[in-house]
Amino acid sequence: MQIQEDKPYDDINITPMLDLAYVLLVIFILMCTASVQGIKVNLPHASNTPAPPLAKPKTVAITINNSGGIAFDATPVTLAELTQRLTAAKAATPDLPVVVRGDSATQYQAVMDVLAVVGNLGINQVGLATKPATSK
Repeated sequence: MQIQEDKPYDDINITPMLDLAYVLLVIFILMCTASVQGIKVNLPHASNTPAPPLAKPKTVAITINNSGGIAFDATPVTLAELTQRLTAAKAATPDLPVVVRGDSATQYQAVMDVLAVVGNLGINQVGLATKPATSK
């Protein structure tokens, strides 16, 4: 009787591959837990008083009504007064955020005048307020 030695295998033995995977898993677990340990130090205790919140710059709202009137944070101002107030606010907070709120019936030129003042002062955080679109 002759035995055929060039017969292909019908199954794949995955035992060596699983052994390797388990060894690697154990090595990774040991290395991760070993790296967490460090030098023991006496940590300071935190105070019971809450920390003050980080100061965020207050957003300035410039509103333009339908007749072209300008309001700086709900205070009516002229274009010259707006320039003075924005200059003072920018001096206090260099990265001053500004939101321009224009009425839908406002003349476009009034909004452009306000945006020109904001741009001339170097204020680059400017937002234009709108209403969300209604779905039909």
